[in-house]
Amino acid sequence: MSVYKSGSIAAAVCVGLALVSFAPTASAQGAKLDDPTIVAIFDAANTWDIETGKLAETKGSTKDIREFGAMLARDHAMVRGQGRDLAKKLGVTPTPPKNFGMAKDHEAAVAMLKGKSGKEFDKAFLAHEVAYHKAVIDAVGTTLLPALKNQEVKDLVTKIAPAFKAHEDAAQMKLDALK
Repeated sequence: MSVYKSGSIAAAVCVGLALVSFAPTASAQGAKLDDPTIVAIFDAANTWDIETGKLAETKGSTKDIREFGAMLARDHAMVRGQGRDLAKKLGVTPTPPKNFGMAKDHEAAVAMLKGKSGKEFDKAFLAHEVAYHKAVIDAVGTTLLPALKNQEVKDLVTKIAPAFKAHEDAAQMKLDALK
């Protein structure tokens, strides 16, 4: 399911809803919210923002948007690497949930962004980044972090949370400046 606002997809809202659907109370849906699943969700969230960041690096209409995209890709690659290193150290095999609806939402967001150019791309990209980071932050705080059992994974997620918020705030400021 995709949500559209002012011509741009707010895929992250769907991501947040999908993440929330993995709450332990969602057992009727067959979702199992354990550490390997949470690590997989965390990895996917970073991978997807690397992809959209790289897209902005090439499609952004201004140097500022291209540099912001590059920074997002670089930051999320670093965090994804830390998560993967920790998973390897702990012997955790990231296990994405079955019927990972978030993947379809991401594909829709990328397709929408690829179909835009110029200032229209910039606005859609920034709106996506604001909504995406907000949804991930909300899901981490309300659903994923409380469900994590491993303290080292909790510590990593807690450590990087301010960076996710900084990305959201920066995207919002850039979006506001375009309006």
